[in-house]
Amino acid sequence: MRDLKIQIQRDVNSKGMHDNIKLGRGGIREIEFIAQVFQLIRGGQDVSLQIKPTLAVLDLLKTKGLLPEKTVSELTEAYIFLRNLEHRLMYLEDAQTQELPKSDEAKARIAKAMNFGQVEAYGWQEFLAQLNHYRQQVQQHFDATFSDANTSHEALDLEKSIWNGALVEQEATLALQTLGFAEAPETLRRLNSLHQGSRYLQLPEVSRLRFDALMPLAISQAATMPNADISLMRVTDLLESICRRASYLALLAEHAQAMNLLVKLCSSSPWLSNYLVQHPILLDELLDARTLYSEPDFVLLGAELVQRLNEADGDIERQMDLMRHFKHANIFRFAAQDINGELSPEKLSDYLSALADLILSVSLVFVWKNVRGKHLDVPKFAVIGYGKLGGKELGYASDLDIIFLYDDDAPEAGEVYARFAQRINNWFNSLTSAGLLYETDLQLRPDGNSGLLVSSVTAFRDYQLNKAWVWEHQAITRARFVAGDTSIGAAFDKIRIEVITQAREKAKLKLEVQSMRERMRATLHIAADIFDIKHSIGGIIDVEFLVQYLVLAYAKQYPQLTHNIGNIGLLKLLASLQIIDQQLAENVVLAYRDYRHTQHVLKLQGAAHLRVPLDTVKTHMLAVKALWQQVFAD
Repeated sequence: MRDLKIQIQRDVNSKGMHDNIKLGRGGIREIEFIAQVFQLIRGGQDVSLQIKPTLAVLDLLKTKGLLPEKTVSELTEAYIFLRNLEHRLMYLEDAQTQELPKSDEAKARIAKAMNFGQVEAYGWQEFLAQLNHYRQQVQQHFDATFSDANTSHEALDLEKSIWNGALVEQEATLALQTLGFAEAPETLRRLNSLHQGSRYLQLPEVSRLRFDALMPLAISQAATMPNADISLMRVTDLLESICRRASYLALLAEHAQAMNLLVKLCSSSPWLSNYLVQHPILLDELLDARTLYSEPDFVLLGAELVQRLNEADGDIERQMDLMRHFKHANIFRFAAQDINGELSPEKLSDYLSALADLILSVSLVFVWKNVRGKHLDVPKFAVIGYGKLGGKELGYASDLDIIFLYDDDAPEAGEVYARFAQRINNWFNSLTSAGLLYETDLQLRPDGNSGLLVSSVTAFRDYQLNKAWVWEHQAITRARFVAGDTSIGAAFDKIRIEVITQAREKAKLKLEVQSMRERMRATLHIAADIFDIKHSIGGIIDVEFLVQYLVLAYAKQYPQLTHNIGNIGLLKLLASLQIIDQQLAENVVLAYRDYRHTQHVLKLQGAAHLRVPLDTVKTHMLAVKALWQQVFAD
């Protein structure tokens, strides 16, 4: 892209092309290049941008928020003016030309044809003033779009010397230390290894030049981070992984703000850094901070996803990849906002859960189209979410606990919906070139892994009321309708309330819940000074079991406890009903919220487990244990 700009400017300067309204500065070609650069960057992922008419592309860029409305308006007005002028020049000369006329007679005719001939003596001057106004606007927008990485590229002499090996080892080490790298010898070793490695040396010349332009900037930006050495390691690992894909190097080389943001995100989160390595197409999300940090509109996002899938109609593999790209892009945006301190744990989980809901809803529509032997245009079928999906508490890497229900008397219904459920499962769990969509867990269906993949509403109700274990009733307290037929969703809600509000003997229920929890604890082996956020005594699972027990024990007396408002909301409600102590409830709410925040933080830091020093959470652990003792004391 930068090469294109340089070539255009070189042509203007060397060939005297100012009078050429197509190829000259501020001309037609520059407007076309502005549209094309966005098509090159985003068109691979967003097929709606794979169109030819420049005005249509500009309008799409405005609709998608990729260019400001004022910019598109000015470019559109200029393009129409310049195109009309081009046609009149061709008509005047009866030839393929875009040069402004030289003779006074031709100038007068062009001015008049462009509606500037009312006062003949001034027609050409008025026309020329308007033309220059449009060309100046076009040039400003062109320069903004194709802005060079920034002037710091020219000022990074020390960083260039380090990367290019212009300094001896001792000088390079000292230079890195001066910049702020604490582990300068090791950092230099890694840089030299990269510079002398086969992957870099075998790059085409253009890609190697771009890589050489990026590395000094990466060194400079990483040096400003608190963890300079680690930050540079993560960024160079990413750059090395994408170095054979010239378009990604060009994108970062042309947009300094994108490179700066990339370094910041990689510095903040190894998980996010690895996420970009796995899905480099997400790099184009760095181009527009407004989109990256904007609050998601899930209605508009759903419409955008449906449009993209429709454009790939008939190509199932392409549709699967598009859906994965869509999910990855949105999770990347949420993570960037999370790192930036803009999201509470609840808000982040709300976003992640709403995204999963949306993807499930859209998937049902498109998967159903390809089900063999389907007997209806719209299936009488629904997805029910359990666990973290049901409680709207999803994390970055959570799987989806779901079951499938149908309500259809057709003789072939069971077989058809079983195929449908299997296709949905394959759609989500298949590993394509774009990665995985979601891992799904279907073990909470009636009879678990030995049961049918999909159940009728009637069979599900019978199972829940007559055959289900207590732990399955615990699970249904945080289940909800997610996608599909809303009438089935309403039927599920009725069954759920019926199950939860059954009369129960509290002492027996208490023993069963405690027994289940003890069996889970017996499999856990953790050092005394270590705390597992999820599994340890006083951790997340204890909070969940407490709430589930209290809902099952008191929902018949207090039906408002059947509302699926999340564990924090239910703890507050239980306290307001005086079922549990107010202060204990507040302490456990604080503990649970902090646990969830720690979960997200550990994930972003690439932790392999959810374990922290006990001292850091001891107050929270004791709060949960205190409530447990109060509730389950004999």
